[in-house]
Amino acid sequence: MTSNTAFNNPSARRPRLFPNGKRFAFTILDDTDVATVDNVKPLYDLLFQCGMRTTKTIWPLGCKEGSKNFKTSQTMEDPDYRAFVIELHRRGFEITWHGATMESSRRDRTIAALEEFRATLGDYPRIHVNHSHNRENIYWGAGRIDSPLLKRLIGSFAGRPDSYFSGHDETSSYWWGDLCRRSIVYARNLTFQEINTTSVNPSMPYRDPRRPLAPWWFSASDAEGVSEFNDLLSTVNQQRLEEEGGVCIVATHLGKGFVRNGVLNEQTRQRIAELSQRPGWFPTVGQLLDWLRSQRESDLLPPAEWRRMQWRWARDLALRKWSPDRTRRRRENGEFGFSDNTTTLRNS
Repeated sequence: MTSNTAFNNPSARRPRLFPNGKRFAFTILDDTDVATVDNVKPLYDLLFQCGMRTTKTIWPLGCKEGSKNFKTSQTMEDPDYRAFVIELHRRGFEITWHGATMESSRRDRTIAALEEFRATLGDYPRIHVNHSHNRENIYWGAGRIDSPLLKRLIGSFAGRPDSYFSGHDETSSYWWGDLCRRSIVYARNLTFQEINTTSVNPSMPYRDPRRPLAPWWFSASDAEGVSEFNDLLSTVNQQRLEEEGGVCIVATHLGKGFVRNGVLNEQTRQRIAELSQRPGWFPTVGQLLDWLRSQRESDLLPPAEWRRMQWRWARDLALRKWSPDRTRRRRENGEFGFSDNTTTLRNS
């Protein structure tokens, strides 16, 4: 396994040996926010044609109380979306969990959703991704990090007490931590503006004794919607990912601007096609994390690496939050879902 020192010193890096002699690894973790069959299917068809198998989160249940920000989303209660998801699963894409539905769910609804997931797809989900301001999120908000200063800053900015997100709290009606520990294998935490995810978090996946209800944690490269995704997959970044022998897990929302009026964004099509011609390994997120885990000599995250990750995450969060160009481009590309002034903190 490449040492942390090697990742911090580019001249000391040794090429990682990926399966079948591939030179880098790339995959996508697609959150289901505002996704419909119409606005994501063309991109999944392209990924399939290019030999890529990625990971898509779903909501098993509809949201009977309604949702201000996510009401355009489809769930597994929509017959056409259900059929689409089942077909993706049959084609080799990984289907996983973004919570029970688009708004906060108490324990009974979470249990019902997990059982519906298993009944439909044959097993419980392996990967958990917290969603927005859902109260059943585990270790979310300021609870994602340990730096006292950053915790105060994030808590103040979010305007919510640490107890608001309480999926890991046995005394809460939103508790489902025992079910997470039983069923989930990997949970996503911090994201970064970086094509090579492992250049920031070389030790992923890792165990976190302070957050034990998820067996393993991992990081991702942030791309909220189509504009950020296309920037992240620039030719220069693709070349660097290949040269560094890196790993990229893109956390994105394929329902946000990638397809408009049935037409896939042309730059996205070009970026994916170009990437697919490079000597990369294109597994699902679960397959990639299983392989990375098999390469680990230790389960834990080195303290120095964790300190750097927290501050890098906070820096990248601030850059995304206060970028006028980002807001303008998101609007131009139809990356809708919720207001521009809250998106980044909710999902990054």
